[in-house]
Amino acid sequence: MKNKRQSTILLLLSIVFVVTVGWIVQIINGSIPYIDRWTRGLVGTLDNSVFYEGFRIVTELGSRSFLFPFVIVMAVVIWVLLKNWFAALVFAGGTLATHMLNLFIKNVVDRERPSISVAANAEGYSFPSGHAMIPMVCYGLLAYFLVKKMKSKSAILMTQIILALIVFLIGISRYVINVHYLTDVMAGFVIGFICLVGFIYLYESVQKIRSQS
Repeated sequence: MKNKRQSTILLLLSIVFVVTVGWIVQIINGSIPYIDRWTRGLVGTLDNSVFYEGFRIVTELGSRSFLFPFVIVMAVVIWVLLKNWFAALVFAGGTLATHMLNLFIKNVVDRERPSISVAANAEGYSFPSGHAMIPMVCYGLLAYFLVKKMKSKSAILMTQIILALIVFLIGISRYVINVHYLTDVMAGFVIGFICLVGFIYLYESVQKIRSQS
């Protein structure tokens, strides 16, 4: 049953990854993915609405000015809670590495934003959304490490749900406030999730080696 579930998840991830690569090819060739054509009209109806103002606040949880001190503080918390410096290193280093990868992909794809907003930390290229990709790794790793010290199943589930919701809201806020196309956000989620799984695998592999030495 476990192997079947893993195979299903792997298949779904592979399909989503192929779709994301397809978007990249379209964008590089100067085309606009169909999903962006279908969803551009909705953004205009949200401008200056209650939803817009709310998401404008939420988007700050993925900004550099917030994440930089947040990552430092939480890295120390993880180190103290788990008594494991490597866990703190993976958390902080993984978040930084994802940021660097995001910049690299943006420069390769070279997609202009639908609009520029300095106040919303929305400058430079658009694809993929850093606010979707980086929080996926940052808050994802935070959830992974925090639940290691929890014994209550309900507390673990609540922590995972809350942090997953934060990641989703930060990412989708970039579409709502019109500084990213929807495919930018979706691709950010996909690539960020792949990075998250990779960092967790790295951590567990190194921990296994350390425990045997």
